[in-house]
Amino acid sequence: MTRELAEETGLDGVVERLLGVDSRVIPAHEAHSGVEHQNIGIFYLVRVTGGRLRAESSGATVEPTWTPISEIAYLRRSSLVDSGLALAQTLPATGHVTSTPVGGLIQH
Repeated sequence: MTRELAEETGLDGVVERLLGVDSRVIPAHEAHSGVEHQNIGIFYLVRVTGGRLRAESSGATVEPTWTPISEIAYLRRSSLVDSGLALAQTLPATGHVTSTPVGGLIQH
């Protein structure tokens, strides 16, 4: 996790805790590929300890930005972002939140 953070953003960090796991099956009619598949997201709470925000050297992450949580609701985003936010806000003992439809939003 911290290696990917550094590679993709230039930031250093430490894992504070495992938040949980999101697992869902994407039906073929909703998948961009047209083929049913399973998505699994593993979410961690990470504290940034240093570094400087920059683009990934391979070019895969072109323009990383820091977005305040209060502004995320206004962004177009993956439903996995909503799952991660719900895990961070509720810290469920099971490590799972109710899944949202792909492209859906969790409202709090």
